[in-house]
Amino acid sequence: MSRSSRRFLSQLRQVFPKDALLTDPADRWPYGYDNSRRHVLPDVVVFPENKDEVQACVQICNEFGVFAVARGRGTGTTGGAVPLRGGLVLAMERMVRVKKVDPANRVIVVEPGVTNQEVQEIAKLHGFFWPPDPSSADFCTVGGNLACNSGGPRAIKYGVTRDNVLGLEAITGSGTSIRTGVYTTKGVVGYDLTRLLIGSEGTLAVITEATLKLFPLPESYRTLRAIYSDIETAAEAVSRIMAQGVVPCALEMMDDAAIDLIRGHTYLPENAGTLLMIEVDGPESGLEEASIRISEAARGPGLLEIRQSANEEERKALWAARKALSPALRNIAPKKINEDVVVPVSRMAELVTGLRKLSQTWEIPIVNFGHAGNGNLHVNLLFDPEIQMSAAQRCLEQVFDLVLGLGGTLSGEHGVGIQKRDFVDREIEPATLELMRQVKNVFDPKGILNPGKIFPVQS
Repeated sequence: MSRSSRRFLSQLRQVFPKDALLTDPADRWPYGYDNSRRHVLPDVVVFPENKDEVQACVQICNEFGVFAVARGRGTGTTGGAVPLRGGLVLAMERMVRVKKVDPANRVIVVEPGVTNQEVQEIAKLHGFFWPPDPSSADFCTVGGNLACNSGGPRAIKYGVTRDNVLGLEAITGSGTSIRTGVYTTKGVVGYDLTRLLIGSEGTLAVITEATLKLFPLPESYRTLRAIYSDIETAAEAVSRIMAQGVVPCALEMMDDAAIDLIRGHTYLPENAGTLLMIEVDGPESGLEEASIRISEAARGPGLLEIRQSANEEERKALWAARKALSPALRNIAPKKINEDVVVPVSRMAELVTGLRKLSQTWEIPIVNFGHAGNGNLHVNLLFDPEIQMSAAQRCLEQVFDLVLGLGGTLSGEHGVGIQKRDFVDREIEPATLELMRQVKNVFDPKGILNPGKIFPVQS
C-alpha cells in the first residue's frame, strides 16, 4: 500500500467507525456488482449514516483523486452501480430515515436508502402512494429510483420518478452540499437542477435526501385482460386505447414467449399470441363506464378474448405473474440482455414486427413485455455466450438502430450505465454530448463520481 493510500484510509477512519468501513477483499466483494451481473472489486466500501458523513467522504475522495460510486441495493440492470475503475463504494443502505411525512401537503421526505416499498407502506397509512413502481420495488431504494429515473406500470398516468420529486439534497463531486427544487408543487425560480440530477446515475452528485410528491390512493380499480392472436394486432390495439379519452393507470404487454412463462399463474388460451393487461383507477362511480370505453377501444382485428378480473385476488395474481417475468427469464438461457427501449406509441406495431425479423435473422430468441401504454418495451435477448456472443451483440446493435429509426430512445427507465454507454452517441448529437460533458465537469471537476458511465468512451 502506498503512502497516499495509507493517508486516504487514515482520513476515512476518522469519519467512519470500524463496522462502517470495509477493506478486506471478501467483505468488499458483494459491493462490486449489480443485477447486470458485471463485477469489479472496489478498493474500499463505506456505509454513511447521514449527509455529513457523505460530504466528508466525497471531500476526502476529491482530495486524493479516488473514484466514488454511490450504491443502493444493486438491483439495476445496466451496470450503473458497478465500480468500473475500483475506488470507493458509498453503500447508502444505512441512510434509511424518513424525515417527514406531511399528508396536508402530500409530501414525504426520505433518505436515499429507504426502499420504494417502505415509502409505499408509509404513504398508504395516510391514504397516499408514490407513483414509481418498478418490478424490484420490494428491494430497490429511493436513491436507485432517483439515479435511473425509474418508472413502472403506473408511469403511463402518473409519470416517472422525475415527475414525482419536488426537491433534493445532494453532495457534488467537489464535496459541496446543495439543495435543489421546492417544497411546493409549483416553482420556477432558477434552473431545474432537481430534474437534472434525477437520471444522472450518480455522475453529478450523491443524493442524500429527497422530497417526494404523493398522490391520493384511488378508490377502486378495474383490471382487464385482453388476448390477441399476434403481437402486431395487440400493438395496434394499444394505439387505439391511448387515442381515446380514458387514460389507463397501467397498460402492459406480453408477447407469446412471455405468456408461456406465466401459464402456471393463470389460465390462458393455447392460441394466445399476446396479452394486454389494462387497468383503470379512480372513483368507484365512474369506473364501469371507463372500463366499457377501454374495452371498446381494445376490440378489433386479432382479439381473441377480453375479460375483467373477477375479484381482487385474481387481479393480484395477474400482477404477480407480470412482475415475475424478468427474474424467470434468467432460467431460460445462459445469458440475457435486457433492454428497455421506447418508441412513439403509434409505432409500436412497427417495433414488434422489426424485433421478430431480427430474432429470425440472428437466431436469437427475443422475449418482449413491458409498459406498452407509453411505448416502453423490455426487449430480452436470450442466448448462449459461448457460441452466440458475437451474433447477440450485432443483433442488439440492430435493435437500437430499429428503435432510433422509429423516433424512439434507447432507455426508458433502466438508465445507461455501462450497457448502453457506447451507443449513446447514436441518439445524442456531438454538440449536445459536449454540453453534457461540460455540465459533468462543473458538478464533478475531478471526474471522481461514477466514472465510465453514461458517456461513450472518447478515442
